[in-house]
Amino acid sequence: MHTQILWIAPTLSLLLGYLLGAIPFGVIVTRAGGAGDLRRLGSGNIGATNVLRTGRKGLAAATLLLDAAKGAAAVLIVGALWPGNELLAAAAAFLGHCYPVWLRFRGGKGVATLLGVALALSWPVGLVYAGAWLAVLALLRVSSLAGITAALSAPVAAAVFDRFDLVILLLSLALILLWKHGANIGRLLAGTEPRVGQVADDEA
Repeated sequence: MHTQILWIAPTLSLLLGYLLGAIPFGVIVTRAGGAGDLRRLGSGNIGATNVLRTGRKGLAAATLLLDAAKGAAAVLIVGALWPGNELLAAAAAFLGHCYPVWLRFRGGKGVATLLGVALALSWPVGLVYAGAWLAVLALLRVSSLAGITAALSAPVAAAVFDRFDLVILLLSLALILLWKHGANIGRLLAGTEPRVGQVADDEA
């Protein structure tokens, strides 16, 4: 009986994290804003970069903030309800965004949600993540490269700040993010990856 009770908090943490992460804010925001079905626009991705392709900067900003907020909320809520299970909630929220059951597991690439997760787990790590993301985006205007750089910076920052308890999680999530960016990486290597506001030929 005692063993069964021990599983309740981790299970609920995973469930709550996944359900929060799986909320497709990009789809919801674009529909509410009259921009149509995001999955039929641009690359079909549900993240803020694709929302920006609608020409509605406000909707893109709202999507970015909401996707980051749901990752942070998952960690903070679980931390308040079931302390010690924050890493489970973080992983579940990220996976929920990337593989939402509501969209047949075809979700986003996780850059904004990972930002929220990182900030909630350790704000210094989150600030490094945000800084790397914004710096690359400002210099090169390539969203995918900015997101990949930010994700890879997170486990490094965690080690630098002596948060070794976060390194494996953040590295694992960064690798999933890299996997989700497979097509982008191919275009980066080929020199055909679009800058912010453009659409790659094979994404149109």
